[in-house]
Amino acid sequence: MANDDQELEVKFYINDLNNLQSRLQALGAEISQQRTYEINLRFDKPDGELTRSYQVLRLRQDSSVRLTYKGPGQTQAGVHMRKEIEFIASDFNAAKAFLEALGFQVQMMYEKYRSVYELEGVHITLDEMPFGSFIEIEGPDPDHIYTANQRLGLNWETRILESYTSLFERLRTVLKFSFRDLSFDNFKHLPVTPKDLNVLPADV
Repeated sequence: MANDDQELEVKFYINDLNNLQSRLQALGAEISQQRTYEINLRFDKPDGELTRSYQVLRLRQDSSVRLTYKGPGQTQAGVHMRKEIEFIASDFNAAKAFLEALGFQVQMMYEKYRSVYELEGVHITLDEMPFGSFIEIEGPDPDHIYTANQRLGLNWETRILESYTSLFERLRTVLKFSFRDLSFDNFKHLPVTPKDLNVLPADV
């Protein structure tokens, strides 16, 4: 949910995603996307220009194909805000070839399962990542996001303003992973704790 191409969101680490899903349903949230597998490719120039300037170029395949640009982020009233431009593409492989022809290359791949709910003007996603479960709350302004957080009973002080890829890069440094991709296969036998990610569960 972008407002004038601005994405405003926070995310939280969640211990019990099923319980949170039940809470959403009890609040009358409407599901807009059933649990769906995602594969994401993050692109950069060979010299890492986009990463150095805190920009993101991403190609996603879920129920459709989406090409996304995100600009550098900043904090506004306790939520993460950044410019976001996203549109639907018709073919994943053609979009990948298009970006590669322009000189971009795949920096990393990451996977997740995502369910999406709508609740009183906010967009709530339940994400199953290879290294844990998370909720993202995205809305038109910080007040809507904070109100949704309060209704869900989450600890606002545990909010995460970093991206999943930023969390992964920190985890790679701490646990000295040699692999590049944030895939379920890579984490199959690698249990990760909130402490490893330097986050706190919001639903304790």
